[in-house]
Amino acid sequence: MQDIEPYYNWRHLYCAEEDDRSPFYGRTYSEFEYENTVYNYYIHPQWDSIGSRTLYTKVLFADYDLNFAIIELIGEWNDPIENDVMQLRKALIDEMIDRGIQKFILIGENVFNYHSGDTDYYEDWLDNILPYGGWVCCVNFSEVCTYEMQHAGLKNWLQFQTIPNWRSFQPLDFFHGIDNHSYRFPLLDDSDF
Repeated sequence: MQDIEPYYNWRHLYCAEEDDRSPFYGRTYSEFEYENTVYNYYIHPQWDSIGSRTLYTKVLFADYDLNFAIIELIGEWNDPIENDVMQLRKALIDEMIDRGIQKFILIGENVFNYHSGDTDYYEDWLDNILPYGGWVCCVNFSEVCTYEMQHAGLKNWLQFQTIPNWRSFQPLDFFHGIDNHSYRFPLLDDSDF
């Protein structure tokens, strides 16, 4: 896990630590000192802590004119024990909403497990952004995580897409591709399980 870095090919376009509207503004990173772990496995020092012991983030891109952010995740999303959705909301999402971000792309190919808990934070998240045309799209979560999230009822608040070649896009093209299809693709119902 220590070799899994956040996607870095957009750093010439955006760095959260240089964005004075970012919760991670002013943060400095080490390339050599590993301090954060997920279940005793060190993770790369470029990942940002949100206060969870199991889930870490990296804001890959934010655009305050188009009101969207692309956030990569690593670890285990564990709502019943770590209350990760609350940690994510408090440390990152709510601040971004306060600064005008209403559309969130969560890249989850490095989220290894999802454990469901209460859905109130998800519902509240969407309630805060939906009046402004906002949405939350989970991209490239594993089949197991996607199944668990949808089965827990999160399909009512989150969209799910698989885009294997997302790294080949520039951030604006990636966003527009998702935004043009937001809530236009069929959501699964309970009969799909």
